Amino acid sequence: MLRIVKHFIWIFTFVLCDLVCYTVSLSQPVFLRPLTINHQPLTIGWADSVFNSLTPNQRIGQLFMVAAYSNDKMDSLGIRRLIDSCGIGGLIFMQGTPEKQALLTNYFQSKSKVPLMISIDAEWGLDMRLKNTVQFPRQMTLGAIPPEADSLIYLMGKEIAKQCKRIGVHVNFAPVVDINNNPLNPVISMRSFGENKYSVTRKSLLYMKGMQDAGVLAVAKHFPGHGDTDSDSHKTLPIIPHSKARLDTLELFPFKKLFAEGVGGVMVAHLYIPALDAPLPSKGGGTGDTTSKIPPLGGGGALPSTLSPAIVTDLLKKEMKFEGLIFTDALNMQGVAKFYKPGEVDVKAFIAGNDVLLFAENVPKATAEIKNAIARGEITQSEIDSRCKKILLAKQWCGLNKFMPIDTANLSADLNSYRAEYLNILLAENSITLLQNKSKLIPLKNLDTLNIACVMIGAKQENKFRAMLSLYAPIKFFSLSKGSRQWERDTLQKKILGYDLVIAGIAGTHNNPDKNFGIDKESIDFLKNVSKRSKLIVDVFANPYSLSLMDSLDADAIIASFENNDCLMNLSAQIIFGGVSAKGKLPVTASKRFAAGSGLKTASPIRYKYTVPEELGMDSKKLESIDTLVLKGIKEKAFPGCEVFLAKDRKVFYYKSFGYHTYENKRPVKRDDIYDLASVTKIASTTAAMMKLTDERKIKIDDYLCYHLPELEGSNKMNISIREMMAHQAGLRDWIPFFQKTMKRGEYLPGIYSKTKSKEYPLRVANKLFITRSYTDTLWDNIIESPLSKKLE
Repeated sequence: MLRIVKHFIWIFTFVLCDLVCYTVSLSQPVFLRPLTINHQPLTIGWADSVFNSLTPNQRIGQLFMVAAYSNDKMDSLGIRRLIDSCGIGGLIFMQGTPEKQALLTNYFQSKSKVPLMISIDAEWGLDMRLKNTVQFPRQMTLGAIPPEADSLIYLMGKEIAKQCKRIGVHVNFAPVVDINNNPLNPVISMRSFGENKYSVTRKSLLYMKGMQDAGVLAVAKHFPGHGDTDSDSHKTLPIIPHSKARLDTLELFPFKKLFAEGVGGVMVAHLYIPALDAPLPSKGGGTGDTTSKIPPLGGGGALPSTLSPAIVTDLLKKEMKFEGLIFTDALNMQGVAKFYKPGEVDVKAFIAGNDVLLFAENVPKATAEIKNAIARGEITQSEIDSRCKKILLAKQWCGLNKFMPIDTANLSADLNSYRAEYLNILLAENSITLLQNKSKLIPLKNLDTLNIACVMIGAKQENKFRAMLSLYAPIKFFSLSKGSRQWERDTLQKKILGYDLVIAGIAGTHNNPDKNFGIDKESIDFLKNVSKRSKLIVDVFANPYSLSLMDSLDADAIIASFENNDCLMNLSAQIIFGGVSAKGKLPVTASKRFAAGSGLKTASPIRYKYTVPEELGMDSKKLESIDTLVLKGIKEKAFPGCEVFLAKDRKVFYYKSFGYHTYENKRPVKRDDIYDLASVTKIASTTAAMMKLTDERKIKIDDYLCYHLPELEGSNKMNISIREMMAHQAGLRDWIPFFQKTMKRGEYLPGIYSKTKSKEYPLRVANKLFITRSYTDTLWDNIIESPLSKKLE
């Protein structure tokens, strides 16, 4: 009973406050701040009619965007309460699966009076938050793409936007436009396009335009610049100690350009910036805690940038004239949460000038605090109304005025398209950076003279790098775990002593500079010893700042492949063997040896490239019928297994293994299986010839053999059709041991063979063994006279 009374009092309080605010709003004019996205001032229309239908309490509710999960953390009942009681404006979805998120989105949208604005952090695609989705490269990897290929980033932006829209997401908190010029940055680093402000700006613009051209709101972050700090705003309040002039020419540069080009949103970071807010005190605190150097917060003292009117209103809105939607960074982060309680932090963020209060921890309390601030005169109802209207205009731009539930059919297939896979290949191919290449070792040449070993450091036993290397040459593989013991390293040194070339792949790393990015000194020392005895290629699948650990490593070739993912591993292996050319340029300075802009190009490919059908203008979906046919053949025991290899213009676009070597299903068919080449050429050459002759209308596939070979008339083969023969349904013998008739008691019969080639003995049958020209007639007669299988005789 007591719980029911408390619930009634809570509802009554909100209703009463709502009525009070409504009365206040009637006496004040409503200033409707414009919203501009892609330079398109939005017309009032739907947003105006929805706005007029909302009570003041519901207008406050539109300011809040709360966290939702599509995994076990999900509190759907709690979200439903916030929709019903507070009329929240949106959700930011976190970890989970796309299928679950789609179902939850449909449910929450069905319960909301005003369609919810759904957002996500998908800087490198939905994979950043959702399982079983496409993982595009991180922005630092994209920073290595040369300018002539930057248009790929625009295409990536469009593709990410299409995937967002497919699961009902309207806002993607990307791109990161921070200029990362601090190697010790623990939170931005790989999320930045690099240290060059012009490159960061160009690539950010393309990413932003790609998304917004496809109808998803882009959000530039983290204003006014989170790149030059060695602390993490998730854990503390970082200090940016630079002057206003420095900030204006560097950190703010990409924001200015994106604002001028019509970016729809901006996210304000949790930073302390003395040059823009309160100055640092003359005497700082202890050296261990950066927050000890921050003046007392609140009042006339310092404020985190998210809560600073000087930064959000004066700089962002007035000086820089930004008219898009302003989001706070998550209000549960310790950059603000360790200083202000839930509710209090929301009011301060609103007063500072933010439109959307992201990741609010206690919406009912924050709503009450905002109403108290209105009563105290710190906030006016017209300010609430203005920002509510901006949010509704943004919803209108996102298409929420024509809201439709998400169609969940084929969702996974749509989110993992072949188009996205091909784009990922192009991005990876253009980003991998060759930093050292003594004697032009890469691409590898004269493979028949090289004895090659590969050592994977910190990687899984089976990986795409290893698999792709195996397609080009016979390689012996070894592994070395992180934190390996001395005896393990010594043992491995002995095993690889006899190899001419060692390829070392460094993977299984992380982005924490305090712990050397997960690369231990012992592994580097191991590679130094290897380089003294063999040629050495080092491929680093890690944060490029980790290259500083290799300053003293005298490797013959060093490659920066940036990330430990399948696509980059695949393409990096192809660069080593010349299936793909190296093109990338280092986006940051890792050390004096490895400066920003470093990167060697290699010439045109010298070997086959392994790619996808889309690169050749084909449709992978249509080629799935090959799988169907092969699996049907195996099921019907036409053959126990096979490999299918398709290539065009020196590009392998389909290469798969099926089934087993025999019907006992003991040994599966693998790509590295060795085949009798003669057995392959019988099929490959005949099929190509028949295709050509059929196209030229010189032959029909259902013709009888005797029509084209009159000598078969009267034989048991006269009524065999070409189709039957090519389908192995003609009953022909699989092998005729011709050589047996040329020998007697282990000796060659005279007159048939010669050890030297001549006009009479022109046909080579073995090393230093040639057969007489006339014996071809004997072979042909033996074939004609050979019996068919009893079943078809």
